[in-house]
Amino acid sequence: MFLVGLSGGIASGKSTVVAVLRELGCAVIDADVIAREVVQPHFKAYQQIVSSFGTEILLENGEINREALGNIIFSQPEKRQLLNSITHPEIQKEMLKQILKYFVLGYRYVILDIPLLFETNRLTKFMKYTVLVYCDPPTQLARLMRRNGLARAAAEARLAAQLPLEEKRRLATFVIDNSGEREGTRRQVLRLHARLEGSLHFLWARLAAGVLLAGLPGLGYLLLRRLLS
Repeated sequence: MFLVGLSGGIASGKSTVVAVLRELGCAVIDADVIAREVVQPHFKAYQQIVSSFGTEILLENGEINREALGNIIFSQPEKRQLLNSITHPEIQKEMLKQILKYFVLGYRYVILDIPLLFETNRLTKFMKYTVLVYCDPPTQLARLMRRNGLARAAAEARLAAQLPLEEKRRLATFVIDNSGEREGTRRQVLRLHARLEGSLHFLWARLAAGVLLAGLPGLGYLLLRRLLS
């Protein structure tokens, strides 16, 4: 099994791509969903966030007010870095648990949906491939303003908090251009899926795992080197 990192930008249409991938039966691990889970009151990260940002970010029921916290981190880069340092380790632990689950189930590859994949740059080394969901800047800005009901200045501030899509495009193995119609995006996703399904990296991973389990460490080592090369 190999890992595929999927990212995009605010309002670039990543959710559309993920919906098609799930429809195709792909294993998708959503870092945003995990991020919402690890900041619930019974998780370790919750106490650290409240200690760092204060009780004013809490709702009446004790949960974290994501909008209030978002307003803080989007306007203060140092606060954004602090929040990332608290949540990222816990998110990565949960992602690893899910990756192991899909490995045991025999999936050919697992897609890690990580919004800040290219910004943090810590996880890209674990990905065999990276995929960027792209759209042109004017379309991205218009979508964000319409979707979130933001004024132009507020939308531009949100976009400025992330690495520009043009820069991410140069870093990605594959790019899905979601600037146009949904059907065009779907065709691109289908082509990507076919290419990933045909990858031989899955075969080498399974052979290596099988040999190691059979007690042939020497050959297993060679196979693992071939897999990671």
